[in-house]
Amino acid sequence: MGNIILEEILEKADQEMPIKRGEVLKLLKITTMEDLQKICLTARKLRFRYFKNKLFLYGFVYFSTYCRNDCTFCLYRKSNSRIKRYRKNHEEILSTARALVDSGVHLLDFTMGEDPLFHDRTQGFYGLIQLVKEIKRETKTAIMISPGVVSTEILMNFREAGTDWYACYQETHNRSLYNRLRIEQSYDERMGQKVKAKEMGYLIEEGLLAGVGDTDEDIADSIFIMKNMKADQIRVMSFIPQANTPLANWKTNSHFRELLIIAVMRLVMPDRLIPASLDVDGINGLEQRLNSGANVITSIIPPSLGFAGVSQSTLDIDDGNRSLEKIIPVLKNIQLEPATRFEYQSWVESRRSILNAEGNGAIQCG
Repeated sequence: MGNIILEEILEKADQEMPIKRGEVLKLLKITTMEDLQKICLTARKLRFRYFKNKLFLYGFVYFSTYCRNDCTFCLYRKSNSRIKRYRKNHEEILSTARALVDSGVHLLDFTMGEDPLFHDRTQGFYGLIQLVKEIKRETKTAIMISPGVVSTEILMNFREAGTDWYACYQETHNRSLYNRLRIEQSYDERMGQKVKAKEMGYLIEEGLLAGVGDTDEDIADSIFIMKNMKADQIRVMSFIPQANTPLANWKTNSHFRELLIIAVMRLVMPDRLIPASLDVDGINGLEQRLNSGANVITSIIPPSLGFAGVSQSTLDIDDGNRSLEKIIPVLKNIQLEPATRFEYQSWVESRRSILNAEGNGAIQCG
């Protein structure tokens, strides 16, 4: 891309003028580190405009690695019989949640595969809903759930228990690619869950998996679909091939593209939360993702408690590199700092007020 065109797009972004799909495609086609740094600089300026130098921190509790689905990209797909799975009990989940809250995280992210023990039983989610209610009452901490596709009733029960966020990633908005990734799972049902969650008062997170057969056009379409659906938190993660899965030998490239997508997301949606996940490169990749415009650190996991990650199930966990103690020095090095819990809660309430004023009925999922 010529420097003049790039500068024109970045000037539009800096003035918060709407960026068009064709302009996003031009940004996604850059290949040089010099051009990436220019885009990231504008992304950081926009982040500072809305969030100053404050970052939000999410504690991660992957409490069940059993799943009824057979996603081709996932280590925990049901047909992978070569991994050791676990289900954490009530006390294990509760003690981990307390430890994360005590460490200073702003949100607890409770994640599971679509475990048949929960999904295929009439009262399967009852205990978990009560656990969420107990944690919310005790800690007053924001809570996100990632249980997969659940009934409207269960979604409402979680909301009434105090859950703030619902995450249910599409991974891609290219239907053909979706069908190759999420085997025998309805695209429309999954998207519809997020519409229902919005109507119930949830904030929603939508996520992309990059480097698994997606094109620049796919990514551009996804960015605008996420904008139109009013996703409150938007994320992208680079695909990491998993052993004993159909994509185990998939060829991957550097994470340059993930950094670029983070920055472009910030240009298109400057006021949204955009995570820098520790689940791809661990703490070694954190500074790059923050310098691309991310403002949330996710997948913080306490060491030595037997919990796994998603893309990298063991990376940086047992040695404590996903703890706040190791993360804070990285932030200081680039003049960033954790927000207070009050600042995070204020953002949540402000976001809800904006959505209420706009009306969630205008959501378009594409």
